[in-house]
Amino acid sequence: MPLTQLDTIPALIVIDLQKGVVGLPTAHPVGEVVGRVAQLARAFRERGLPVVLVNVTGAAPGRTEAGRYRFSFPPDWTDLIPELEQQPEDYIVSKQRVGAFIGTDLNETLRRRGVTQVVLTGVSTSAGVEATARSAYDFGYNVVLVVDAMTDRHADAHRHSVEKIFPRLGETDTTENVLKLLKHAPAQ
Repeated sequence: MPLTQLDTIPALIVIDLQKGVVGLPTAHPVGEVVGRVAQLARAFRERGLPVVLVNVTGAAPGRTEAGRYRFSFPPDWTDLIPELEQQPEDYIVSKQRVGAFIGTDLNETLRRRGVTQVVLTGVSTSAGVEATARSAYDFGYNVVLVVDAMTDRHADAHRHSVEKIFPRLGETDTTENVLKLLKHAPAQ
């Protein structure tokens, strides 16, 4: 279902657009996804709305899968990509789990800001984006998934999340339509 309206205080959450992740092969051209996310981030900032930039810095504590997470990231692997134009007022979440809520103070930070709606973008659709959407839904946020501002390593995983999972968690729409709604939203 397309986005029907923006809440008074929505927050943009950008999942794992960091140097190491965007360098991996994806189902959709990552440059196009990055461009759309950058547009959304600029529009949110212009309205004084929260922008949350998420990066993954390691595996969940206590994971024991042999060899799966036993490597060191290259020096800039966790760095957010410059196209996001990170600003001092952006909220940075460094996570060690798939989703951005568990093990971080994201929920508390959003609640303090009066956020009732989250607009999700990023990589990867079936992992970080979906896990964050599920938690946001469980925490009671109105969830919006900008499906052309996300991608996955596998087209079938992306498609499954977009077609089967996301409609149960919130509204799905395009960057263009979210930008149109933002254009008419009052500045904070």
